[in-house]
Amino acid sequence: MQNNRICQILGIEKPVIQGPLSWLTDARLVAAVSNAGGLGVLGPNAGLTAETAVSTPLETAEKMREEIRKTKALTEKPFGVNLIPTPENDPWTPPILQVIKEEAVKVVVYTGYGEGAVIPALFDDLKDAGIKIIYRDINPTPENTRLAEAAGADIIVATGFDEGGTLPGKALGTFSIVPLIADAVQHVPVLAAGGISDNRTARAAHALGASGVFAGSVFISTEESRVPQSVKDKIIHADGLDMLLFRTLPDYYRSLPGKLAEKLVQMDKAGASNEELGKTMGGLRGLRIGMLEGNTDEGYISLGTGIGSIREIKTVAKVVDELAV
Repeated sequence: MQNNRICQILGIEKPVIQGPLSWLTDARLVAAVSNAGGLGVLGPNAGLTAETAVSTPLETAEKMREEIRKTKALTEKPFGVNLIPTPENDPWTPPILQVIKEEAVKVVVYTGYGEGAVIPALFDDLKDAGIKIIYRDINPTPENTRLAEAAGADIIVATGFDEGGTLPGKALGTFSIVPLIADAVQHVPVLAAGGISDNRTARAAHALGASGVFAGSVFISTEESRVPQSVKDKIIHADGLDMLLFRTLPDYYRSLPGKLAEKLVQMDKAGASNEELGKTMGGLRGLRIGMLEGNTDEGYISLGTGIGSIREIKTVAKVVDELAV
């Protein structure tokens, strides 16, 4: 795919980017995606477990360094690291960014949350270091797309409500948001995210104006994924109709059925506040318990609505090939 703009910018063979997936990523999964010709991305808490979780910014950055080096040992191809900066009082980004520079990571997925998420000085810092920027706003709009492009983003992600994980506040599906964002950019290519789990949905993303895909849920059920077999089995036997949607912080989440997820839906229907729901949900701790430990009594299994196309446990290489159109 020599003429694909995503591939040219990132130095990869296939325009398939693996979403960061927080706790669910590790060196093995990320290297497998990159070795298959896509771009693997280490998320926050990559490779960690409850026992190895750390709390200080410097310790967290050094844990990321360890996972970066493990990834380098498994692939010579480009891979990325997730950054989630905040405009004020952000002790986490500076040490992680320093590690990214020192370890010569070539790409960051810059995740933006809300007003002020585009920080021009940080974009400049990344560009000066020769790092490519994939900008993904949780609530993509033409306005923040143009801000990110002007600040120096190399690629923009258009995320639809079909995705897993933290959902956009606007319930706008992938079929609506991708052409909206593709029409908003001036020069940079767009990745489609949300509900993309097979060759059909990847082709649809390209037809909507995307130059590649940004996928998460489809990689969770692969052979190389670190989630337990029980979670993989739940994924391949479920579809989008099984997912439970509930409010939380900042806006919405969805999960496969389980004791905690069902409680959150009941609290939502009873009128609990987003703050109350967020506290009960447990944030990413709930994700770790549900998806790394397979405990849906105390955790949740967050996935996109496209899981109905996932019917078997495949290798990462096969998934990347199917999504590369």
